[in-house]
Amino acid sequence: MSPKEEKSEKPPAPAPAAAPAPTAVHAAGVGDEEAVLPTSAPAAPPRARLPFPPLFGKFSFEGVEVHDPGLRNYLFLDPVYLPHSEGRLAMQPFSKSRMHIVERLANDLMKTGKFTGKKSKALKTVRDALAILAKQPDANPLQLLVDAIENSAPREEVTRLQFGGISVPRAVDSAPARRAAVALRNLAMGAIQAKKGHGVSISDALAKEILLASKADATSFAVARKEEVERVAQSAR
Repeated sequence: MSPKEEKSEKPPAPAPAAAPAPTAVHAAGVGDEEAVLPTSAPAAPPRARLPFPPLFGKFSFEGVEVHDPGLRNYLFLDPVYLPHSEGRLAMQPFSKSRMHIVERLANDLMKTGKFTGKKSKALKTVRDALAILAKQPDANPLQLLVDAIENSAPREEVTRLQFGGISVPRAVDSAPARRAAVALRNLAMGAIQAKKGHGVSISDALAKEILLASKADATSFAVARKEEVERVAQSAR
């Protein structure tokens, strides 16, 4: 038989067997039997969730909700212990939407002569007003403040358009950021005016103003101002 015929009669080489999937790592110690180690580390235990810090150490943020969808992104309600940004948001565009509403209310109180430049005094006034509101039965003072802002925020205002030499009033929709700013400003102004000549403290006046505005009471300065602005805007449509 020729060498070519011998090569043709050889059977084909078998295919290499597939390597088994690695499922475990084998380790052997001196004098010990072979042990099987897991390939993946055990899952870490879940981290404990810390509770929200109460405002001023007294007022809880749990359950506080903004019902007005237009104001939901402009009322900053993240849990903080002391609402004081220390000027970090100054000179930044749209920074008020990232400032706590309690601090914004204190800043609006500082626009008067008595509180000018006295941030700690304004924050103490707001804290005392919230403590007075906390005495209401089944009431969260932060929720009352949110409701007061919602009921005091005007939805439309009046602007003036110039046509040649004639100025014509026109009704326009208020921006959500302006609605929140106007409501907080009117709440502070209502408390300041209620204090003048009535022999009451500014904390009591502010607490009363927030309570009346949270109920949409027409005797509230902020609610009355909102209804007046919307009535003038309705006549200018």
